[in-house]
Amino acid sequence: MLVIPAIDLKDGQAVRLFKGDYNQKTVYSNEPAKLAENFEKMGAKLLHVVDLDGAKDGECINLETIKKIKQNTSMQVELGGGIRNIETVALYLDEVGIDRVILGTAAINDPEFLKSAINTYGPEKIVVGVDVKDGFVSTSGWLKISNVPYLEFIKELEKLGVKYIVATDISKDGTLQGPNFDMYEQIARTSTINFVVSGGIKDAQNIKDVASKNYYACIVGKAYYEGKVDLKEVITCLQNG
Repeated sequence: MLVIPAIDLKDGQAVRLFKGDYNQKTVYSNEPAKLAENFEKMGAKLLHVVDLDGAKDGECINLETIKKIKQNTSMQVELGGGIRNIETVALYLDEVGIDRVILGTAAINDPEFLKSAINTYGPEKIVVGVDVKDGFVSTSGWLKISNVPYLEFIKELEKLGVKYIVATDISKDGTLQGPNFDMYEQIARTSTINFVVSGGIKDAQNIKDVASKNYYACIVGKAYYEGKVDLKEVITCLQNG
């Protein structure tokens, strides 16, 4: 199972939000690129980066910081936040060298754009973020709730050829309360899609529990930043197991 460290960007800093609330943020580093270097030294193969400003405003707010992260590491980098047209996809994949982009709001609001991105770059490069609140898909940096049930949305994504999703229970994100295993079991029962467990990981046991279910990957954010997880040890034990 892939263990994926996360860097969430706001105003050029590495931060974490509490339950997606932009007014409840904790700053963990003023040098996100150095964080990325440290994650690579710990053995991480893939880095999860989110432009929180971009997710809210639909613009490439933290572009320079993202470039620096990519330049400072040989890890693969997946990036989400504010990617809502094919020009932005091209910017990140072709110019910045990001390995795969995560489409969130655009995937639900503009399925034709999602289809175009997959047709142009292939399903290995285009990931969809499925952010869930009260059973429904959330958009616009978690600020808006759609009327689309998340399992229905995932089924539609499969039909479009999507291979990878990052599934997040917003109510768990940044809480250190443990992930929503019920939600992931539902996804695993009703879909064959590769999904990344995201939100709520509180300790190494949580990560081991995810691995025991043979899920594709798990994102670790706040648990690392708050010293609850020895990331190097977890990666060594689980990533190639």
